[in-house]
Amino acid sequence: MVFSQTENTVDSLKSDSLGKGGVKAIKPADSTYKQYDVADAIRSIFTPNKPVNPYKKKSGITLMPNVAYNPSIGAQIGIKAVAGRVLGRDPNTLMSVAATSASITTKGILYVYLSHNVFTPGNKWNLQGSLVAAKTVTPDFGLGIGHGSYASAEDEALKNPDRTPYVLHAEFYNFREKVYKQVRENLFFGAGVSFDIRRNVEDRNSNTELTPYNIYMDEHGFKRSGYSANGLLFNIQYTTRDNQNRAYKGIYADAGFRLNQSWMGSSKNAVQFTTDFRKYWSLSKRNPDHVLAFWNWGSYLVSGDLPYLELPGPGKDVGARSGRGYTIAYFKGTNYFNSEVEYRFPITRNKFLAGVTFFNIQTANDERGTKLFDKWQPGGGAGLRVLFNKATRTNLCIDYAFGKFGRSGLFLGLNEAF
Repeated sequence: MVFSQTENTVDSLKSDSLGKGGVKAIKPADSTYKQYDVADAIRSIFTPNKPVNPYKKKSGITLMPNVAYNPSIGAQIGIKAVAGRVLGRDPNTLMSVAATSASITTKGILYVYLSHNVFTPGNKWNLQGSLVAAKTVTPDFGLGIGHGSYASAEDEALKNPDRTPYVLHAEFYNFREKVYKQVRENLFFGAGVSFDIRRNVEDRNSNTELTPYNIYMDEHGFKRSGYSANGLLFNIQYTTRDNQNRAYKGIYADAGFRLNQSWMGSSKNAVQFTTDFRKYWSLSKRNPDHVLAFWNWGSYLVSGDLPYLELPGPGKDVGARSGRGYTIAYFKGTNYFNSEVEYRFPITRNKFLAGVTFFNIQTANDERGTKLFDKWQPGGGAGLRVLFNKATRTNLCIDYAFGKFGRSGLFLGLNEAF
């Protein structure tokens, strides 16, 4: 809290802030103490008679087993830590969040990452970044949005309208860092770098050369065995969200250019334009957990060439959460557009359980005549939320989603998809 000084010498302390005997009433340090999260559940099981102290500040750090599942990775086990904290004493400073994890999946994926989204006091600077080292197993279903072409055998194999599954194994390394400077309230200009490196890429199960990956990489002059996509980032961001993990209200908008540069070690030069827009409406003043949320994420190639596995598609956003109902990059193109809407609602009065319903629709081009916005593919589903850390509004998210071509799956994660 920040208080201003006045020349009035009269004690201006409000009478209703005093307790019995004129003693000032102290507000609980944890303003969410009436809510119930996983830590409360564990405490009630192992120390049921221990009284709750509402004046003890709730920790913003969550340490948990990293158990997850979605059709892209299979079943996952590991360890994960998530932290959230407001830096400094300025009440307008947005919450900073960070996460780290190490995991292994039933599909042979090894994944280690560290990510952060930090706001300095007064939101003067915003630092966003990630570091990833992984052994990946990537399902591939071809280029485009699932629209057939009969011009040649290569065209048909590249677009893969029957959605024949291929599997690509590779080593993946990523370093990304962006620094934003606040130029006006809630408005930031940013710049940074991103290095995306894949090595030892191979399709171990296919017995044909006519795979979408091989055809695309040969046509665009990339080595099949691996590549680098390294570039400069220039962004503009506007945000009024009240919480980075689970917003009740506000807007988040980010637009920027990525310039892959050969002098930075990139296999090819390319210019890519990406947009990310999110809007949140709280539908109840009494219970702000009733939220209608909208998200649009798009990526568009302006010039140059992108490697096949770096093409945009579902799950290729920064959080890898878009397009639920489909595996990561199930659809892909040099240009991609995805919109989602989600209704979030509480189930229990203590906020421990909540639910969501969601719908998404996406489109992509395929370099074989199908242009962006020519063909659309829908997805949607519903989910359960378990309040994992009430201090940071962190939810454990359990979603079941459906898509076209018989696609469906269980999607588990920490924090909302957007």
